[in-house]
Amino acid sequence: MRSIELFAGGGGLTLGTHLAGFSTEVVAEWDRWSCDTLRENRDGGYPLVRGIDVQEGDVRDVDWSTVSDGVDLVSGGPPCQPFSGGGKGAAAEDKRDMFPATAEVIRQLRPRAFIVENVRGLTRSAFSDYYNYIQLRLAHPELVANEGESWGDHFARLQAEHTSVRSDLQYKVLPTLVNAADYGVPQQRWRVFFVGFRSDVDAEWSFPKATHSASALRASQDDDSYWDRHKVPKKYRTTSVRTAALVDDPRKPWRTVRDALQGLPSPTINGSAKYLNHVLQPGARSYPGHTGSYIDAPAKALKAGVHGVPGGENMLRDVDGSVRYFTVREAARLQTFPDRYRLHGPWTEAMRQLGNAVPVMLAETVALSVREHLDLATFHAARTAVSRRAHAARESVIA
Repeated sequence: MRSIELFAGGGGLTLGTHLAGFSTEVVAEWDRWSCDTLRENRDGGYPLVRGIDVQEGDVRDVDWSTVSDGVDLVSGGPPCQPFSGGGKGAAAEDKRDMFPATAEVIRQLRPRAFIVENVRGLTRSAFSDYYNYIQLRLAHPELVANEGESWGDHFARLQAEHTSVRSDLQYKVLPTLVNAADYGVPQQRWRVFFVGFRSDVDAEWSFPKATHSASALRASQDDDSYWDRHKVPKKYRTTSVRTAALVDDPRKPWRTVRDALQGLPSPTINGSAKYLNHVLQPGARSYPGHTGSYIDAPAKALKAGVHGVPGGENMLRDVDGSVRYFTVREAARLQTFPDRYRLHGPWTEAMRQLGNAVPVMLAETVALSVREHLDLATFHAARTAVSRRAHAARESVIA
């Protein structure tokens, strides 16, 4: 199935959609370090990005008319700074708000479905009106704002037209807030997904159910099976998961930092000949509010930061209380990037790409579910068409 990627960053969503069976034709991204990452892996023959056309620059400047009809999926994560807790929270007043640009690309390409993700901050009460506006804007991409029209006035018009006159192009949009740790990602990373299906696609879709849980991790640590598997000495068996253990929980345990880093050697200044981007970054220190991610729990959400990478979220805290920065490869493991995928640039830029990324495993889970329902919709539509032709043929004979 054909797909287009917007605001691709270092490639987390792109890799996930490829693993789900989509073939990304064009990726648009303005950050040169991220574009170098995509091009370097593509030119190096990495299979999940082979043949992609990397468009470096503003997504609004891409000539989308060159993309042929029949796109199945548009995916992307518009810049999160307008809505993140660490940003200024300016929403529509922030020039980095790219939700209108996203809706415009959907209008032009008319994909059968889209996956748009962003930070949990978008669901804050302060953004409630804009959050609802985004849903209507994505649901009706052809109802564009008039020249000089504020987003508030556009929102009111969208509400009125949503309940009366309908545009030719409509999408059924389902927003869902999820924790990546609940889907096997070794990191507590909350993201909001807007998944939409074109109105002529009978998808009958719902967001995939969680596969992992905190209670299952707590149970595995309480009965020592987790500690025994990792051969952790008894004096270091400290549980930090603040939830009750449910013995009959059918889900798998949350994956921890220790789970993610299993098999990686301890990093050194000179790096590793076997593992890409696995170089020790000195200078980590702990202070109030920046204690790092405990090794026997899912990591805190990796962050890109507005003024460089903050230390607390991107540090490993070992059982003895010592801290050090995650290497780029370790951070890539926490974001479930493949070991063969190289992150281009110095440590700060590579970590920025990872801090902005969608975890590959979470992207694959969502994209695979979308693809399965697109396949089913195609099958049912084809079967209905055959039935109608057969019925018409019978009617013709009878007549």
